[in-house]
Amino acid sequence: MMMMILNRDWRTVQRDTVITMIGSLLTRVLLMVFGYVYPAYECFKTVEQNKPEIQQLQFWCQYWILVAALTVFERVGDALISWLPMYSEAKLAFFIYLWLPNTKGTTYVYDSFFKPYVSKHENEIDRNLVELKTRAGDVAMIYMQKAINHGQTRFFEILQYITEQSTPKPQSKEKKETTTAELDHAKVNDDAKKAAN
Repeated sequence: MMMMILNRDWRTVQRDTVITMIGSLLTRVLLMVFGYVYPAYECFKTVEQNKPEIQQLQFWCQYWILVAALTVFERVGDALISWLPMYSEAKLAFFIYLWLPNTKGTTYVYDSFFKPYVSKHENEIDRNLVELKTRAGDVAMIYMQKAINHGQTRFFEILQYITEQSTPKPQSKEKKETTTAELDHAKVNDDAKKAAN
């Protein structure tokens, strides 16, 4: 009796797990389509018009700025909030809210939250970016110098190896004397054989 109850509960858990996995996959696919693919296509159409409207270009630029900011915040805070129920569905709804023409979500979020915050901290952000570029340039220069030095060292080692392999090594004096003595002995043996014949 107990086994039947446990077995039935296990099947329920398996079914719920499968449904959750399918729902999560479906939400991810919809998020990719409605959060990235459709807006990218609409942005493409706007850019490729003969005379694109400045308002449309500005709207799509603002949209992609917000998406980039959300992506960065999501990478940092995903572990803290992704466990919330309906998190992925709420994110999908928010992306649709941003580009849906009836809601003008991008304009509202950009003008009400993003623009005031960035404008307030713009000088600090610019100063940090300049410092980051300088540091990145310094680090890149150090690594480039190390790579060049390493490359030169390896190049000269290879040249030295090739030079050592291509030049014949002179035989030592003992070897030459032994070889001369062996030749003399062989000549005496040849002469003795000829005399015997």
